[in-house]
Amino acid sequence: MTIDAPIERVWAVVGDLNTHASWSPKPYEMEWTSGEPNQVGSRLHSVGSVPGASHNQNDTEITERVEPTRLVLRANDPQGVFVNEYDLRAIDDRTTEVAYTLTFPKMHGMAAVLGPIVFPLVGKSDIRKRLALLKRKVEKETQP
Repeated sequence: MTIDAPIERVWAVVGDLNTHASWSPKPYEMEWTSGEPNQVGSRLHSVGSVPGASHNQNDTEITERVEPTRLVLRANDPQGVFVNEYDLRAIDDRTTEVAYTLTFPKMHGMAAVLGPIVFPLVGKSDIRKRLALLKRKVEKETQP
């Protein structure tokens, strides 16, 4: 996703997990459970909606934070450990590219059968919506 805003402005939103609910396409709540908020090693508990679970809970830790370019979250979910990576790259002094990578655990049972079918249909769409909402939020806040 390309965002018409300087990398520092995009990072201010991506790097602050307290803002993530404001650019989520589905209901999302989180609370800090330990550590300095938004710093490596800090932990949070979240409740959100994923395909097949409208009240999905997980416990997440910030495992990497390189301001203003990279944020990595390790989420312990009922299905296993998911890794969420946000990589920001300044294209120029007014434009930022955001890359998002989601790494799944090895799925078992019905999730292993349905995951490859459901994720391309629902999950990728949700990620695109999430990044579009991030773009809208940052660009709106950046306008004079």
